[in-house]
Amino acid sequence: MSLRDYFADTRPLQVPAYKRLWVANIATVIGAQLTVVAVPAQIYSITDSSAYVGLTGLFGLVPLVIFGLYGGSIADSFDKRKVLVVSTAGMILSAAAFWALSAMGNTNVWWLLLTFSLQQAFFAVNQPTRTAVFRSILPIDLLPAGASLNMMLMQAGAIVGPLIAGALIPFIGYSWLYFLDAVLLLPTLGAVLALPALPPKGEKQRAGFRSVLDGLTYLRGQPVLLVAMLLDLIAMTFGMPRALYPEIAAENFGEHDQGGVMLALLYSSMAAGAVLGGLLSGWISRVVRQGLAVMVCIILWGAFVVAAGVGVLMSPGAVTFWAWLVIIMLVFGGAADMFSASLRTAILQQSAAEHVQGRIQGVYIVVVVGGPRLADVLHGWAAAPLGVGWATLSGGALVIIGTLLCAVFVPSFTRYRRPPVTEVSHEGS
Repeated sequence: MSLRDYFADTRPLQVPAYKRLWVANIATVIGAQLTVVAVPAQIYSITDSSAYVGLTGLFGLVPLVIFGLYGGSIADSFDKRKVLVVSTAGMILSAAAFWALSAMGNTNVWWLLLTFSLQQAFFAVNQPTRTAVFRSILPIDLLPAGASLNMMLMQAGAIVGPLIAGALIPFIGYSWLYFLDAVLLLPTLGAVLALPALPPKGEKQRAGFRSVLDGLTYLRGQPVLLVAMLLDLIAMTFGMPRALYPEIAAENFGEHDQGGVMLALLYSSMAAGAVLGGLLSGWISRVVRQGLAVMVCIILWGAFVVAAGVGVLMSPGAVTFWAWLVIIMLVFGGAADMFSASLRTAILQQSAAEHVQGRIQGVYIVVVVGGPRLADVLHGWAAAPLGVGWATLSGGALVIIGTLLCAVFVPSFTRYRRPPVTEVSHEGS
């Protein structure tokens, strides 16, 4: 491999439909992050209560779970282009509703929470449909590279968006952040409208509870797909110590005031690692033994989290070498997680039959959303008896153990290879 081969594989951007979606999403991802910051900040400004802010988790998670599953059924039952048009328009209207409420001086937190819940419902339909579309518009050998580019963009937005929001709130207020979110969704709507028709493949399904059950029944008979999702749960549930960051920053790094540079670095470290990993993801498209590669990447993720836990244990209550070691290990961990997630996404897109792509991606959205929230509960609970250092270290060790157990009990996943390139889509023009 030449040096160029180690950098991000940009061949998916040569497919016009993918390129339009990806370029438009640059603005959309930043706009979405403006709302991610604005909603909890505005709720706190109205209530002065972190408990009300915490309700955003509940009001966001419930529609994501329900409509993530049902949205996958919709994606498999209707023209995916039409589903994307409607759900994208719904997200624009939700952002406009936030803007209208704020512009009118609304101080009722429940209106904000209900609007947030509505927005997340549209997002839950949009996201699995969007991911399923990649199977239709990209050649199968470019699916890993397409997933990597998409994840790199999402993680970059997770860094840039909150910085912009934090800088703009004192100057333009919440209402104009919501207005910007609505405007920045328009390029994605245009890219979606430019897609070709993407009708359902195979026997036409009827959206509904029965369709969801059929998708789950299909998934139950696919051990490779099940393990791909289980590995995501293992990696995120045990290896995501973000609930411990405030205590680590205060007690181990000496930042006793609210906020601080080290706290900001802790929260942004994994996203920064994911962006770095995306820039160096050229090798992913060339991986043939994708199952084994996923296992190795997740074990590395667990090892980096273990090393971060050691750094926390060794930190003397001030910013020293050990504090910087924690940040560096989390950056490396973010890169390893990005590699494994890109490969897992490609495996799901390659291995699931096209007529169930939407439902499989819907289930995966629930897994992706649920894992970090379970991690918050488990790490928060473990911190009291174990301390934040041992809770972090133990979580990383459990990631490694869980991954090795999957390798032992489901060897078919470890043996999984990228399918031969026997089809090239012509729908991406």
